[in-house]
Amino acid sequence: MSTERHRPLRSLAPWIALALTAWAVLAPPVHAAPARFQDLQVEVIGSGRPVLMIPGLNSGAEVWRDTCAALQPQVQCHLVQLPGFAGAPPVASDDFLMAMRDRLLAYAAAQRLEHPAVIGHSLGGVVALQMAIEAPYRVGPLVIVDALPYLDAVRDPAATPALRRAAAAQERSTLMAVEDAAYRASTDRFLASMTRSPEHLATLQQWGRDSDRATTANAMYSMSMTDLREPIAAITAPVLVLGAWAAYQPYGATLASTRATFAGQYARLPSARIEMSADGYHFLMWDDPRWLQAQVRRFLDLPARH
Repeated sequence: MSTERHRPLRSLAPWIALALTAWAVLAPPVHAAPARFQDLQVEVIGSGRPVLMIPGLNSGAEVWRDTCAALQPQVQCHLVQLPGFAGAPPVASDDFLMAMRDRLLAYAAAQRLEHPAVIGHSLGGVVALQMAIEAPYRVGPLVIVDALPYLDAVRDPAATPALRRAAAAQERSTLMAVEDAAYRASTDRFLASMTRSPEHLATLQQWGRDSDRATTANAMYSMSMTDLREPIAAITAPVLVLGAWAAYQPYGATLASTRATFAGQYARLPSARIEMSADGYHFLMWDDPRWLQAQVRRFLDLPARH
């Protein structure tokens, strides 16, 4: 073929490249139906940097969908549904948090995820910390959303798992014994203080009703028995902690006092960066989404969205 016959194709090459680039940006992210792995349900969205996204107590994986969409197309989201929460089938475990830690580490290994970033909310944030403590060289950057290494110490600074064991066991038994209607009413009232987004409150309350009560009780007991304030010193990955305080203002909390609580709890991990939302409540991914998404993009060194 002559050079003259090649020339038109060469002249179109830049336009072809531009069209392919535009298609890659505008096309919907690669999406896989949720798959089961050792009692977890995981939905994979996108094809970029792997990011495990773990919800909190009684929450559905759906809580992270908007955040995942905001991080496209640079990340591959692995939306995790923990067993027993939001209608997912329950699983028996002696230590709920440790069981979830081990399953998620096994999932990352099975999927050959190289140093995945891990984003965890509340209980999911504690699991993320546990993953980085257990396998510091297999886990990438952590984003911990409104979670503390030992929540029980906020109520009682002298608390330890050993001192809390009997009381936590009694609390678990009481939770299991409460009549259904009273349990639902109490859960609904509690959740009303967890978000300032009315459009999401009904979803949270339905997730609470659909969650297996035994799993909830065991997970709460596991939280009381898990103090990570010292073990977090073993974490080598970069850590971003995103905190909320506004919901606790009626009880005397201030931005400064809440930040001090976070700083004290993460004292053994001085490299952790702590940022506080101005007015978001516990579900920061819904209450202050643009702030959270911008924080995550900067932390993971993703291009800013325009």
